[in-house]
Amino acid sequence: MSELGDFLRRVSAICARDGRYKQDGYLFVMSCLARAAGGLPKPRHITGRELLDAMREEAQDQFGPMAGTVLEHWGIKNSLDFGRIVFNMVDEGILSKTESDSLDDFKDVSLFENSRN
Repeated sequence: MSELGDFLRRVSAICARDGRYKQDGYLFVMSCLARAAGGLPKPRHITGRELLDAMREEAQDQFGPMAGTVLEHWGIKNSLDFGRIVFNMVDEGILSKTESDSLDDFKDVSLFENSRN
């Protein structure tokens, strides 16, 4: 099976277990990871806050003023939802984390003006 096919199979398994978020949300997180990593001088671990910064930029670039609406359609209402998606992928073995990484890294971060965090 191709890497993409394996990834999609694993994300489908996550969505079957945790139906809060649509598959598009998981794909978006992966594109944001690529954006965050692409801005680094050399490869290293991306922190939750760095990932949230990349998510904010990517959402604004892709969706403009509709970013919040699109994310909410995918089940993402706040920064903690992004953390839950990330940790779902960690649990599935798609992503890895360090000892210091925590779901708390994603709590109460404003993504957009007038966002609910």
